[in-house]
Amino acid sequence: MQQGSIFEDQVNEPLASRLRPENLEQVFGQTHLLGPGKILKELITQDRVTSMILWGPPGVGKTTLAQVIAKQTKAGFISFSAVTSGIKEIKKIMQEAEANTAYGQKTIVFVDEIHRFNKAQQDAFLPFVENGSIVLIGATTENPSFEINSALLSRLKVFVLKQLTKEQLVELLDRACRVGFEKELTASKTLLEQIALFSDGDARNALNTLEMLVDNGNVSQDGTLELSDDLLSQVLGEKTLKYDKNGEDHYDLISALHKSMRNSDVDAAIYWLNRMLAGGEDPLYIARRLLRFASEDIGLADNNALNLVVNVFQTCQFIGMPECNVHLTQAVIYLSLAPKSNAVYKATTRVAKDVKQTLNEPVPLQIRNGTTKLMKELGYGKGYELAHFTKDKLTTMQTMPDNLVGHTYYLPTEQGNEIRFKQRLEQIKAWHQKHDKP
Repeated sequence: MQQGSIFEDQVNEPLASRLRPENLEQVFGQTHLLGPGKILKELITQDRVTSMILWGPPGVGKTTLAQVIAKQTKAGFISFSAVTSGIKEIKKIMQEAEANTAYGQKTIVFVDEIHRFNKAQQDAFLPFVENGSIVLIGATTENPSFEINSALLSRLKVFVLKQLTKEQLVELLDRACRVGFEKELTASKTLLEQIALFSDGDARNALNTLEMLVDNGNVSQDGTLELSDDLLSQVLGEKTLKYDKNGEDHYDLISALHKSMRNSDVDAAIYWLNRMLAGGEDPLYIARRLLRFASEDIGLADNNALNLVVNVFQTCQFIGMPECNVHLTQAVIYLSLAPKSNAVYKATTRVAKDVKQTLNEPVPLQIRNGTTKLMKELGYGKGYELAHFTKDKLTTMQTMPDNLVGHTYYLPTEQGNEIRFKQRLEQIKAWHQKHDKP
């Protein structure tokens, strides 16, 4: 927990800390929140800040924004870390803040990584947020819908911060070269773009990388930063993808893969698949989702889709990553380009409604097995007609419960092979119209 010390000068501060914005005009990005006339900018400039959640990926300025608010507000400012603060500390500070309200002093409490607080810790803030004793500003990289208690979340305004673009990072790095070091530096735009791409929207990462390059590179007398290709490759190394297998990334990317295949966008589907694999996703999880897709979105339009994915699933079990990436890509390409039909899926949803909303109807006697003398005496199997003994392999025997006769679940499309099933179904229905008794 820190109180008031967050603005003190530090010896040997990292570049990212030295360049931390002092006001809204120095903040890079987030124009959708901080541009002219935007609600968050108006709340800050007019000192009418309300309790909120700042949600966004690492390095986009959540803590920076909280500190800018602290500089521009007349309220007291307290900073918590969810990693190091316990419920006893929370309650103590909340009580002090409540006491300060008696003297007209408003207190802003900033909680970094608020998603790390458990339910009891989050609940400790609730009464003080509710009665206005504090203005709570929580920062999180996780979806608040899943990580913040619903009671607390309902009293907070959520502002979504976006990762910085390559252009914004290049602008930030260029400013850092001009004012971030003892002597103004000159770096090529190509170098700054490389750092920006490596940083993947993370301003702190970009500035730390630049500082590392300056510390290890050569700066000429005219201030030009000179770097060997070898040093650049050592410092940048391989780009590490941000991917949380247990968080929202997991669900967002599998959704993107599924919907790209459904839209027959093969290139997008390949991209999202390999983004997941590069992030360390379990290939068997992906294969299981492809199995679902093969029936949910293709079904009888192409029966081979399911066979192919079953084979790919087994291949992933046999050889694992990284070799099975090509087999998963093959499956994704096939599923993307296959004819689409959700008729099988819709049949399951239609019948589920009847199963839930109607009585558990008894099986018609004629299609029950009369395996004992008593069963036969009760009429089990009486009137059963064996389709194999008829010319058309069809009978007029009723197999649906009485109250569901005429209910239709499977409505085939004309996509791919499913047109054959549609034609066959139409033949069966035409036969029944001709032979069934009214």
